Amino acid sequence: MLTKRTFSALAGVAMLAAFALPAQAQTVTLRSTDIHPDGYPTIEAVKFMGQQLEKSTGGRIKIQVFHSAQLGQEKDTIEQTRFGVIDMNRINMAPFNNLIPATNVPSLPFIFRSVDHMRKVMDGPIGDALLKEFEKHDLVGLAFYDSGSRSFYNSKRPIKTPADMKGLKIRVQQSDMFVSLVSALGANATPMNFGEVYSGLQTGVIDGAENNWPSYESTKHFEVSKFYSQTEHSLSPEVLVMSKKSFDKLSPADQAAVRAAARESVAKMRELWDAREKASEAKVKAGGAVVNAVEKQPFIDAMKPVYDKFVTDAKLKEMVAAIQAVK
Repeated sequence: MLTKRTFSALAGVAMLAAFALPAQAQTVTLRSTDIHPDGYPTIEAVKFMGQQLEKSTGGRIKIQVFHSAQLGQEKDTIEQTRFGVIDMNRINMAPFNNLIPATNVPSLPFIFRSVDHMRKVMDGPIGDALLKEFEKHDLVGLAFYDSGSRSFYNSKRPIKTPADMKGLKIRVQQSDMFVSLVSALGANATPMNFGEVYSGLQTGVIDGAENNWPSYESTKHFEVSKFYSQTEHSLSPEVLVMSKKSFDKLSPADQAAVRAAARESVAKMRELWDAREKASEAKVKAGGAVVNAVEKQPFIDAMKPVYDKFVTDAKLKEMVAAIQAVK
C-alpha cells in the first residue's frame, strides 16, 4: 500500500525522469570524417565548429572528428554519409562531380582568377545555390572550405609548358574532369586513392600528382617527388556536408545552430589555411623541393576541350558566366 509520502516521492522521481529523458534523448554526437591528418586546417575548422555548436546548444550537440581517413577514403565515405552511417564529411569537390553536375563548374581548371575571387563567389548567391544542389542527393551542404591552389609535382623534371607534361603518369582524384584536364595537357592520368600516392611515387607506379602546398607537405610527397611547378590550375573549394538523414533528426532550432556553427567555422578555416600554406611552402623548400613558376596562358588555352566536355547545358554555361562576371 502506498503512503502519501511514498506516492509523493515516486511522483517526484517520475517528474524528474520526464524532464531528464527528453534532454538525454536530444544529446547528439555527430561523427565527422576527413582524410587529412590531425592538425590540418580542415580538421581544426570542424573541431572549432563543434566548440561553437556545444556553446549554442548548451552541450547537447557535439562533433567527434575522425581524421586521417579513419572512416575511409573520400569516395568511400560519400555513400556512407548519404546513408547516415557518417553524419558529417569534409570532402573535396571532385569526387562529387559525377554525382552532382553543378559541382563541375567550380572544379573547372582556371575558373577562378584568384583566391579572393573564389571566396567572393562561394560566399555569395552562387555558392548558396550550389550548396542546395546537395539536398537532391541526401546531403545537406553546410559550407565551403579552401583547398588552396593545386599545382603539378613530379619526380622527373620541372614543368614549365604543357609540352613538359607529355608522357608523365600523373595521379588524379577519381574524377572524370581531372582525368580530362591531365589528358588535355598530354600526360597520362592515373586515378588513385590519396592514401596510395606516396608509395606510388616511391615505386614509380606514377611519376607525379597535383595538389596544394599543405597536402604536398603533410603527406611528405616532396620527399619522393621534388619538382613542384606552380600551374595553380585549380582553386576548387572543398565542401562540408551533412547526411540529410542525420540533419532531419534534429529540431529546426538545432538545424539552424548547425548551419550557423558551420558558417562560423569558415573564417577560422581560412585563417588557419593562409598561415599553413606559407609554412608548408617554406618547409618543402627547406626539404629540397625544386619550385618553379609557369606562364599560365598556354595551360589555360589547352583547357578548351575540358570546358567543351563538361559545360554542356545552358544551366552550367550560365553558372560559368556568372562566376566570371564576379569582380
